[in-house]
This record gives sequence, structure tokens and C-alpha cells, in this order.
Amino acid sequence: MTTWWSKSILAGGVAAVLLPPIGALGSRGGIWGFEVGFLLLLLGTLLALLGLGGGIAGVLVARRRSLSRDLWGTVSGMALGFAVAVFMGMQLLKLLSTPPINHVSTNTEDPPEFIEVVALRGENAIPLDFDAGKIARIQDEFYPWIEPLLLRATPDEAFDEALYVLMDMRLEVVATHPEQGLIEAVDTTFWFGFKDDVAVRVRAYPQGSVVDARSVSRVGLADMGTNAKRVREIFRRLSGG
Repeated sequence: MTTWWSKSILAGGVAAVLLPPIGALGSRGGIWGFEVGFLLLLLGTLLALLGLGGGIAGVLVARRRSLSRDLWGTVSGMALGFAVAVFMGMQLLKLLSTPPINHVSTNTEDPPEFIEVVALRGENAIPLDFDAGKIARIQDEFYPWIEPLLLRATPDEAFDEALYVLMDMRLEVVATHPEQGLIEAVDTTFWFGFKDDVAVRVRAYPQGSVVDARSVSRVGLADMGTNAKRVREIFRRLSGG
């Protein structure tokens, strides 16, 4: 028979693996708020670290007493905990390597406007005010490729193509304003179901069209580069890359 110690390490490892996705998907499904989701994620991480620490002692005891079944259960729990710890460590490094912003725009002096999206953001969403002085400096340092996109297509053609790209990326198109060359959309992240708002604007340019894009989160202080990557992907598809 395995001891309670080995069973606890294995059960803790299984829980460490299950709690983060349960917390995230529960938040996405509206079962609980993202705060509860983050709490479950942190709990899973804590269990993983405790399992690793306790597992080392358990392995030493199991080897000394020749408890093969205890050794199997303890090592299995440690392996699960190690996988969770590595994954969460990678996410932490990613967070630390990206700037503390959750709002980007290719045009920092005249960012694309949000109209219909404003009513969807809710009272607890972060302000939509664009702090050009702060964001422009950070964008230049971390995301120098965030800049307007020049296309040879006419404004009407570029507008239609931008609309197609957003729909193809499975963003929810909230409103189109052809007279302004403006498209408003919402993107929902897979984990936690966070909502990010996107505005794409097309204007005439001597050689064709100039396209600007703006992407902003509704909650949080940092986005781990998600908004910048979204703008880059939109422009990559628009330019045929």
C-alpha cells in the first residue's frame, strides 16, 4: 500500500495541473469572475511548488525504505508539479519581458476612434483615454514595427479587405462606419475570455490607402504583448504576408 504522503504528492500534482485551466475556462464561461480564475491559477501554482519540495523528501524516504509504489506516486506527482511550475515560470518571464501597457495604436497622435464599443466596455473597464506621451515612447522602444500600413488599394478596397481580415481572425465586428473608413471589433481571448477592443481605420493616401489600427484591453495593467501582436497579425494579413 502507498502511504498518505505519496498519495498527497500525486493528488497535489493532479490538482496543480487541473486548477489553472478550470479557473481560466470558468472565467471565460461566466461561472465566476476573472479574480476567482486567477486565484485558482495561483493555487495550482502553489500546489505545484509544494509538491516539488515535498516530493524531494518523499523520494529520499521511499528509496531508503524500498517503497517502490511510494516512489512511483511521488515521482509522478513531482513530474506534474514540475510541468506546471515550468509553464507558469515561462508566463512570468513573458510578463516581465513585455512593457506594462495594454493599449497600442499605430497612430499615437490621432488614434482610430471607438464609437459603438464604448457602451460595451462596462463601468469597470479601464479608461479608453490614449496617453500618447507614455504609450508612444514605450511603443517605440518595444514595438517599433507598430506604425501605419500603406496599401496601393483604394480606400474602399482596403476597407473591405480589412473587414474580411477581422472576420477571418474570428473577431466580433461590432460596427462599421464606411463614411469614416472605420471598423470596430472585439476579440475574446481563449483563456479567461478577456475582451480586447479593436479599431481599424482606412484613409485615402496619395499612393492608395493608409491603414491605422488600435487595440486595447478592458481590464488589467499589462497584456503580455497581446494587443501589439494582434495589430501585427492584422497588418500581416492585410499586406499579404
